Amino acid sequence: MNFNKQTVVIAFALFSLFFGAGNLILPPFLGYNAGSSWPLVSIGFAISAVIIPIMAIYGHARLQGTLMDFAKKVSPGFALIYALIIYVISISLPSPRTASVTYEMAIEPYFEISSLALSSIYFALVLVFVLNRTRILSIIGKFLTPLIILILLIIISIGLFADVTPMKDTIFKSTFTDGILEGYQTFDAIGGVVVGGVIVVSLALQGTLNYAEKKEMIAKAGLIAGLGLVIIYGGLIALGANYNTTIVTEDRVQLLTDLSQGTLGNVGTSFLGVLVALACFTTAVGIVTGTADFAKKIAGNSQLAYIITAVVGCIIGVAVGQFDVHYIIDVALPALMFIYPITIALIILNVLPQKLASPLVFRWVVIATFLFSIPDFLQFFTTSETLDTIKTYIPLAGLSMGWVLPAILGFVVGNLIKSRHPEPVEGQ
Repeated sequence: MNFNKQTVVIAFALFSLFFGAGNLILPPFLGYNAGSSWPLVSIGFAISAVIIPIMAIYGHARLQGTLMDFAKKVSPGFALIYALIIYVISISLPSPRTASVTYEMAIEPYFEISSLALSSIYFALVLVFVLNRTRILSIIGKFLTPLIILILLIIISIGLFADVTPMKDTIFKSTFTDGILEGYQTFDAIGGVVVGGVIVVSLALQGTLNYAEKKEMIAKAGLIAGLGLVIIYGGLIALGANYNTTIVTEDRVQLLTDLSQGTLGNVGTSFLGVLVALACFTTAVGIVTGTADFAKKIAGNSQLAYIITAVVGCIIGVAVGQFDVHYIIDVALPALMFIYPITIALIILNVLPQKLASPLVFRWVVIATFLFSIPDFLQFFTTSETLDTIKTYIPLAGLSMGWVLPAILGFVVGNLIKSRHPEPVEGQ
């Protein structure tokens, strides 16, 4: 398989756009709690934090449109509502969280500056990059990502070869499933459908590649980025597990700081500060750029809409980014339990052969996924016996995965109906 220089640059850009705040603090803590079962939890985490997001990139390579194209087969109205929800969540939670993590890990320990001041400076710089978006791929791909990868590999390599005591057993009831659910908090599936569009638009601005060339380049870049994410996530999870008897903490951010200190000593905190700032910043740039691209598209290719959306996205980032990391994670969980299953379903449908994913099948799967995600969403707002009773009748609902089997059933039923009543297959 031939990989040219531009493909590698795009792969680095994808890696960096994916690898933000949650991707740094979640894997070590997951491994810390999984202990000796870290390989199993790594597989679960990789499914929702690597495989599904990279499938989203491949879906973008096929569609070469906007986020709305991921949901257009359900209905135009649904596609618009879905896209609006995704972008509102993106600029309200994962984007501000990058500033919050940067503050707690890279700024607060060394400088006397308020979180509000930091988030203001941070998103002012984000805005500069977003408004100069034609250089995003080259700047991120050529310079920032290699440094991020280098620092991470140093920390992981030293930590895994350290002489530590045997690991404790897992604290999870279902290690594999908990790995999948923790992957939700990375927002990477949402990131895949958002930043994949950024890559498509950035390549289109160059104007030198046709559809087939862009499809091949994006798909190959996604594969490289996915392999990189698997290596880094697996390393961070193993690192957390390796130290689960020598470090005592219940704090994700503190664990990552302690791991850096334990592997690189005093200089480790400096490396970690650089890593956090770079990884978080590039993710915020990708999210705000993707949101602004969407607004520009639905506003008739209006550059003014792009600028206004970018400014609003950065203002929201300043407002929310000053809050505590764990508060943002807690607030995000209900939204993720609702929108993530639908996003996963849409991504999978968009990479399947068209004959298996007609508009009818899209509707059946999305409706089933939506309905059976409601109990997982409502559990954060009520403890009623009625809801508990309903969940006992839904397979996997006790693992917060009650939507999976209904979605599969919807896929089967939709295709059975289609086979008896054929409908035209839409071109993509």
